[in-house]
Amino acid sequence: MDHEHHNHEEHMHDHHDMHAAHQESQGRGAHDKHAGHDPDMFRRKFWLSLALTLPTLFFSQSVQMWLNYDASFPGSQYVPAILGLIIFFYGGTVFIKSAFVELKNRQPGMMTLISLAITVALGYSLAATLGIVDGMDFWWELATLVTIMLLGHWLEMASVQSAKGALGELAKLLPDEAEVVSGETSEKVAVSQIKVGDKVLVRPGGRVPIDGKVVEGESRVDESMLTGESQPVKKTIGSDVVAGTINDSGALTIEVTKIGDNTALAGIMKLVRDAQQSKSHAQLLADKVAAWLTYVALGLALVTAVVWMIIGESAGFILERVVTVLVIACPHALGLAIPLVTAISTTLAARNGLLVRERRALESARDIDVVLFDKTGTLTTGKQGVVDVIAAGDSGELMALVAAVEKQSEHPIARAIVAQAETDALQLPEVSDFQSTAGQGVQATIAGSVIQVGGPQLLNEEQAEQASRLTGNVDEAGDAGRTIVYALREGEVIGAVVLADAIRPESKQAVEQLQQTGKRVALLTGDAENVAQWVANELGIKEYFARVLPQNKAETVKQLQADGSRVAMVGDGVNDAPALTQADIGIAIGAGTDVAIESADIVLASSDPRGVAKIIVLSRATYQKMLQNIVWAVGYNVVALPLAAGILAGAGILLSPAVGAVLMSVSTIVVALNAQVLRKIRL
Repeated sequence: MDHEHHNHEEHMHDHHDMHAAHQESQGRGAHDKHAGHDPDMFRRKFWLSLALTLPTLFFSQSVQMWLNYDASFPGSQYVPAILGLIIFFYGGTVFIKSAFVELKNRQPGMMTLISLAITVALGYSLAATLGIVDGMDFWWELATLVTIMLLGHWLEMASVQSAKGALGELAKLLPDEAEVVSGETSEKVAVSQIKVGDKVLVRPGGRVPIDGKVVEGESRVDESMLTGESQPVKKTIGSDVVAGTINDSGALTIEVTKIGDNTALAGIMKLVRDAQQSKSHAQLLADKVAAWLTYVALGLALVTAVVWMIIGESAGFILERVVTVLVIACPHALGLAIPLVTAISTTLAARNGLLVRERRALESARDIDVVLFDKTGTLTTGKQGVVDVIAAGDSGELMALVAAVEKQSEHPIARAIVAQAETDALQLPEVSDFQSTAGQGVQATIAGSVIQVGGPQLLNEEQAEQASRLTGNVDEAGDAGRTIVYALREGEVIGAVVLADAIRPESKQAVEQLQQTGKRVALLTGDAENVAQWVANELGIKEYFARVLPQNKAETVKQLQADGSRVAMVGDGVNDAPALTQADIGIAIGAGTDVAIESADIVLASSDPRGVAKIIVLSRATYQKMLQNIVWAVGYNVVALPLAAGILAGAGILLSPAVGAVLMSVSTIVVALNAQVLRKIRL
């Protein structure tokens, strides 16, 4: 696995570089042009531009005329021009650089629009100040426009950053130092210097610094950061522990098995990073709409100019209308509409133990028709557990007898029986003369009687008949997947304990939740028909496929897809890879440490199948938010653009470029707030 994992790392790095190159070549969507932009830069530029905009407004002739005050002195008309030029070159060039990227990629978008608006405003104001054209300059509008655009971008970048903060949060979970044990002594060492095979001491309350196996001590460990499961997990010698989880009250010595990029946490961070780079359908739609908006705005700006020219308006008036149209059309809200929602939903998913590798999968999960569960390790624990106790007398008493005898044995079946007796809080009687016979079973003396416990091979013909009357079935092979352990007292069969792959306690609820949301649930297993039927009946599943060989699992998925159904396959990823890939959505469960399951679109960090219903709930909520945001961003333009062009000028309604910029920022803020509502969703 390590080797595979390593290849995965390299593949990821290649993918990352390819993605960067792809962005460079595509320049798609608002956010790719923000490469290298950070909220701090926009924040600095915004505050300085604001500081320069206030005096620009104060000394502007238009503003003085409207507010009826006089701040003029010889040469005062040049103050707005000088400050306006500084604002343009300091605050505006960031948009112009990004516009060149768009134009180079032949994909004009938001940056092109902003740049056109501020460049036209600059050109006209310069001409007016130098007396080349007759009219009022609007340096003050150029200044407010750049300042408000910077504010919008600052808000946008800050919200995207904070959503990406999920990665930073994960990184913070790792301690910088670890206590490495050698012989009797221990020393603090930087985590980066730890090697595979080192032994590390984790004290009570400390964070586990690396992935490894417990070699000494026992404790409980809080793994909620990985699994979303609040209950601490018991760890004893041989248990796996994962970097970033919190040790409870016992001290653990851990032998390091994975370091650096191979740890589970690194795998999760990579998944989150990839998910944030993968584009969803809605994002591609928003990109298309933004491109169309650019063409519409340019067309409308041209029509506006021609119409007002024919009417005979002044150059200043026409230019003001054109600038306002270009400003209003900035698809800022649209640029923010999808990235914000996806960033928030990916973060929300990670907090709930759902690791989204492919955003489109999360988006389309709401349309799934059938959820196909692989049985072993998914709906069941993959370990033997007691499913039935058949007794001639009291079943609790029989269970106590069997557990008391089996307590001395190390066999996995014996351990499962003892574990069940502990769960049922049974009082076990005293045993003596314990002995184990190879191939026969075990026996001991309890209260003066010899109790024998074992499989069918323990029985002779006469006892087999007694056992058949009791259990109706002695031939284990005929009931594949079930193990029957018989109990005999002084040679008389007194009952049997039936074991099978135990159903997870959460599975019934998981199936019910999915059926309530209108999804069909099906079961897939390599086990015999009657085992599949038993599990299906226990969980209320109507469709099941039994005796399916691992290589034929993908065929079963195709069979379900044949009628046009969309299938989500849920498996533990070990031999389910082809089926997970064939399904419309592949969900890997119980990822534990081997988080990099390539074939799955979504990984459930915990082994809880109820996560599948969470995915569907989140998918629906995410999609609704995206649609609301796109509708708002486009609808706002449908109303505002004609007003900007001056369609209601006859009624005295004219939007100035600055008011246009304010409206545009308001629409951006509405979209940002609407996306934040998603955080409130209960999964």
